[in-house]
Amino acid sequence: MIQKNALVTGILGGIGSAIGKALRANGYYVFGVDRRDDFQYNCDRFLLFDINEYVKSASYRIKYTEIFEQVIPKLDVLVNNAAVQKLGHLDEIKLEDWQETLNVNLTGPMVLSKLFLSKLADSRGSIINVGSIHHQLTKPRFVSYATSKSALIGLTKALAVDLEGRVRVNAISPAAIETDMLRDGFEGDEDALIKLKKLHPVQRIGYPEEVAKLVLFLASENTGFIHGANITLDGGISSVLKDL
Repeated sequence: MIQKNALVTGILGGIGSAIGKALRANGYYVFGVDRRDDFQYNCDRFLLFDINEYVKSASYRIKYTEIFEQVIPKLDVLVNNAAVQKLGHLDEIKLEDWQETLNVNLTGPMVLSKLFLSKLADSRGSIINVGSIHHQLTKPRFVSYATSKSALIGLTKALAVDLEGRVRVNAISPAAIETDMLRDGFEGDEDALIKLKKLHPVQRIGYPEEVAKLVLFLASENTGFIHGANITLDGGISSVLKDL
């Protein structure tokens, strides 16, 4: 059996780490990239890589395009998981924060999909974009993040149509998942976090491993008719009328 290769961005985050571990456990050779360098054993090959810089800098882009070409000979699955979450009301948003959010959460997935397109097409592979419930339901101070995730779902559908059958493209939109990013958004307010858990009809928030299971499902060959989909993983909260 030929081993399959996967690339996961944001491999050191809560969701990225779970995805890397799940793919490895299921026989994938996992390349992981992150802009932090505290490598953990959640991938087979780690590369220090800044998506924001890759989008902004032509010289950085040329350098890493060459590195990726040398290091990753073939690719079956690209998981665009890396994201930044810059909170702020409209009158507080800094242009550089807005631009970084779009660079990492939207433009990054587009340029990486383009970069690895030929390899993914050769393997009849899959692109999986990790979106967010914020593409559909959001709250104050999430202007930048919600906009970027809304556009990522649009990109998913557009790529599915544009690429036709060459590469399958799908998205997963989780609601609240137990990660450092989620907790940072609550700024230490544990009472609010408890209330959020109770708002979900399942009476809890999700776990990174549950996102990873969906990634595995979408990456598998027997899901070949799922294309251009956005799968909501939300514990039922999108059916709830009242939020915090």
